[in-house]
Amino acid sequence: MTAIEHLTSRIKAHLDSIYCDSHGTSFINLTTEQLAHEIITLMRLDEFIATPQPHHNPWTQQDALLITYSDSIKTDGEVPLKTLRDFLRANLTGYINGVHILPFFPWSSDDGFAVIDYLQVNEGHGSWNDISAIANDFNLMTDLVINHCSSRSRWFDNYKKGLEPGASYFIDIDPSLDLSHITRPRTSPLLRPTETVNGTKNVWCTFSHDQVDLDFSNPKVLLEFIKIIRFYLDRGALIFRLDAVAFLWKDITTHSVNLPQTHEIIRLIRTLVEHCNTEAIIITETNIPNRENISYFGNANEAHMVYNFSLPPLLLHTLTSGNATALKHWLMSMPPAQAGTAYLNFIASHDGIGLRPVEGLLSDAQTQSLAQLMERNGGKISWRSVDANHMKPYELNIALWDALKSTQTSEDDQLQLERFISAHTIMLAIEGIPAIYIHSLFATTNDYARAQNSGHNRAINRHQWDLQQLHTVLEDEKSHHSAVFQRIKHLLTIRKGQPAFHPNATQFTLHLGESIFAFWRQCSNREQSIFCLNNISDQIQTVTLSDINLITLDAWWDLLGDQALAPDTTEITLAPYQSVWLSNQNYHQIAPSGEP
Repeated sequence: MTAIEHLTSRIKAHLDSIYCDSHGTSFINLTTEQLAHEIITLMRLDEFIATPQPHHNPWTQQDALLITYSDSIKTDGEVPLKTLRDFLRANLTGYINGVHILPFFPWSSDDGFAVIDYLQVNEGHGSWNDISAIANDFNLMTDLVINHCSSRSRWFDNYKKGLEPGASYFIDIDPSLDLSHITRPRTSPLLRPTETVNGTKNVWCTFSHDQVDLDFSNPKVLLEFIKIIRFYLDRGALIFRLDAVAFLWKDITTHSVNLPQTHEIIRLIRTLVEHCNTEAIIITETNIPNRENISYFGNANEAHMVYNFSLPPLLLHTLTSGNATALKHWLMSMPPAQAGTAYLNFIASHDGIGLRPVEGLLSDAQTQSLAQLMERNGGKISWRSVDANHMKPYELNIALWDALKSTQTSEDDQLQLERFISAHTIMLAIEGIPAIYIHSLFATTNDYARAQNSGHNRAINRHQWDLQQLHTVLEDEKSHHSAVFQRIKHLLTIRKGQPAFHPNATQFTLHLGESIFAFWRQCSNREQSIFCLNNISDQIQTVTLSDINLITLDAWWDLLGDQALAPDTTEITLAPYQSVWLSNQNYHQIAPSGEP
């Protein structure tokens, strides 16, 4: 069997699982074999087929991502994408090597996640040339907003007119049916009454009435997104973030989340992108309970990476309660990512801090206490419908800097900066690849005006910096913005030189009491071990080294303090929120230029 025949057979198998019933009868006019050939042509795999290696890790400890909007930094007289590229090149080259640019397409709401046209760049932000220029300098992650599109898109306009493409792209549901069991991340009604040439239709909208869900039971919709994927690859995209993908497939007899067809579509997309570029990566954005989230690894045949969605709320709870128990239990329960897969670690994003991923990890009382503290720290709470009569807190909308302003026991202990750095030190050390939100890198505060003007809670953490103002605060050594920017860059510099921080390096949780969050990392050849000890409380803590089984024959080095441990040291004293990285190897730090 030739390479093209083998690949066609694999694609057909995916399509059979998606579109055929238990009797093998296709739901579509084309056979799945004909559809497979059309997909091969759209992806241009009939011209070139790469050969992906099973369980290949296209990442190392030197990988770190920045999450940003295309217009998070602006200056007069210049498109934001050019401003962003120049800032990244001048200030972050050698510290991060990847950038996730949040949706930069024409959009109608939700700061980009209601896409009007997937093949255009928002003309106010720049052009595809600007996107490709950034992709030349950094590994580019782009959003594939795959579950829904804007109600102002051409597709939805055609739906209302009864024209293709679009007339068959959306889901019309009888409003008399009981849909209360459908899983919802929002409080808006699920169905949107829409006037069409064929009368009033009630269209499925999982997130908002401006974000209309697409019908993937129609393979024409799948083909549209395959064309879009090929288009993004051609413009330099390397990492594809599948937005809200857990809700992709609909079946009103189920909760319509995490359905088998959704998982199979992700497997198909992975097959396609890997055979175009063996370094291309699929990451699933599934802000759902932890067990369901990690199911998107499949058997190392679905997502290459999944977001560690439980980490942000757990770490916030830990640092504001001074108790590491829940965070430890979670870390112990996390299965190591197989080779060829990795966790994406983050503690803040454009979306705020989701609470569904801590269901079963934090009690309702702990979650409620955390939400109340975030409100006292100036944040807002977004809610979701549990059923027709009940709502639960869904998301904490607050800038991370403000989220760590005070704790459950202290309103102003002057330790905000140390808590903030502790959060990032922990995130950078645990198993996985780190992604840092741009407003965490700058320690941006809550943007109340933006939230009020937009009418959306999430906008509180979507500030837009004027470039000159940003330079001013980053150059002011007395500002917390400058302190955070320099200290996080220093942590990134240390991290990237340590083989034990490879995203797939061994990790074990240590048990040193409620106030110490500690774990051990070891690289694959066992030459380097790092003990990561973190005081997550506002009190001085002491760690007895015999409790962590340091190998006494080795010399140990505190990477963060940049000093050797004296041979007769028996314990370490940690100041409030202090961390140490104890390594048996003192590897040279890798300079920002990338040279050792």
